[in-house]
Amino acid sequence: MGTESRREKVRGLLLALPVVIFIAWPVFEVLVKSFFPDGTFSFTVYQKLFAEKTGLLCDSVVCASLSTTLTVVFAVNIAVYIAFCSAWFKRFILGALMLTMISPPFISSLAYIILFGKRGLITYHLLRISWNPYGMHGVVLMEVLGNISLATLLILGMFSVIDSRLLDASRDLGGKPWRTFRRIILPLSVPGIVVAGFIVFIKCLSDFGTPIIIGGRFTLLATEAYLEVIGRGNLDIAAGMSALIFIPSLLAFFFYRHFVNQQHGDSVAFQRIGKNGLSGFTMGPLITRLLAFVTWAFLLIMLLQYAVIFLGTIFDYRHGDFVFTMEHIQAVRFGKMASFLRSCKYAFIAAVGVSLFGAVLTYYLERHKGFYSRVIDFLATLPYIMPGPFFGIGYILAFNDGPLVLTGTGIIVVLNCMFRQLPVSTKAVSAGLSRISHETEDAAADLGSGRFRLIFQVIIPLLKPAMVVSFINTFTATMTTVGAIIFIVSPVSKVATVELFNVLRDGDYGLASVLASMIIIVTLVVNLSFAGWAMSRGQRA
Repeated sequence: MGTESRREKVRGLLLALPVVIFIAWPVFEVLVKSFFPDGTFSFTVYQKLFAEKTGLLCDSVVCASLSTTLTVVFAVNIAVYIAFCSAWFKRFILGALMLTMISPPFISSLAYIILFGKRGLITYHLLRISWNPYGMHGVVLMEVLGNISLATLLILGMFSVIDSRLLDASRDLGGKPWRTFRRIILPLSVPGIVVAGFIVFIKCLSDFGTPIIIGGRFTLLATEAYLEVIGRGNLDIAAGMSALIFIPSLLAFFFYRHFVNQQHGDSVAFQRIGKNGLSGFTMGPLITRLLAFVTWAFLLIMLLQYAVIFLGTIFDYRHGDFVFTMEHIQAVRFGKMASFLRSCKYAFIAAVGVSLFGAVLTYYLERHKGFYSRVIDFLATLPYIMPGPFFGIGYILAFNDGPLVLTGTGIIVVLNCMFRQLPVSTKAVSAGLSRISHETEDAAADLGSGRFRLIFQVIIPLLKPAMVVSFINTFTATMTTVGAIIFIVSPVSKVATVELFNVLRDGDYGLASVLASMIIIVTLVVNLSFAGWAMSRGQRA
């Protein structure tokens, strides 16, 4: 018994070690760098930031809050319309939302510039008006458009657990559709709305690319952190800025956890009532038309956005006319293809790695409850609430010199993407483990299965749906992310999204369109192929 207990402790330490090295250590290094800029403890960095950059922090919180509020409002409208519309329209809209979720960063900004820029197709060439698209209004608009799909899907998931008998009871008691929605449906959807708002707030708060491209003179703290590292090489100030960005993220996380803990008992009891969704319930004709207008307007904007991107790959505006050209595709073929193929390789390695590691780590944490497990679980969740610049700068500081030197290699990019997506993997696997009976493990142990064979021949095959979710999420995130890895890529490890950011910042919109189109197509094909393969294997099994 003592030997087995020691073996379990060794296994736990081996599993905890990567979490400590690749999550806790970078976080620690950022905090140390901000408080010990010259090797001695000092508040110099924060004194300078609070004296000169307080306005940027306030602007960042205000911009993120405004973007989050507008995103949630539009997402609720679209989610309600999807819940009430016919099955065919529902499938079509859901498919369109899923497609927009695999878009690379800045695609909305790229389409926005092409359509509404100072030489935009709509503003300048069609309407003949001069309009400044840059500034805070442009940043908020792009962040809202970029996050509506995710927020809609999260809120829509909450609608699916509403018991239709509650709606029937309201209708029998004379409740009008709008009153039923306001007094029953909306309050019961608050948990989903809070989750959507929390995720969107974190994403908007850490967005540095959109202000660079769309902001003009309007800048945010995340943007300044990027410029301090890339433009000035000032890691002390960048670390302090990243820590300041992390504070509102952490406060939002604590609010979210407090709300979830308060609602947990009610939500569990509520879900046991039934899961019939909103089928059979209809809104009034005026409200239905309003919801339909918002939904189809958003889809039209997304369709126009993708049309502009795809057409921009083969057309160019020259001398007052659009001409067919292959120059942009050739430029990618001869100058950027290596980065694109490197993205595919890194994304596949990171997706496989985090799926396996997340499954094994979560299995150990779920089966060995205690303080130690809770600490590791908290550390593994940190990247979920960590702004991208914070995580990227942390990797620069942690792995730039001994004892573990990774800066300048492709390994650091893969590891950053893996552990950035580890929270999603662990949560998906945890949900899958809740459906696996302990009796299955006991039966395997009684038949002589060791711990290694138990995990890889029994547990992991049963967790295949959760691991598919982890793989698709990580592959998509790695192919489309830029927030953290832009700080750690080198010329020999540059990836497609960084190339996209650079060419878009330089104003080469045709080349940016080709890169964006390639990322979208490959991500979509790989995700659909892998999901189809996993489903076919499951059916044969």
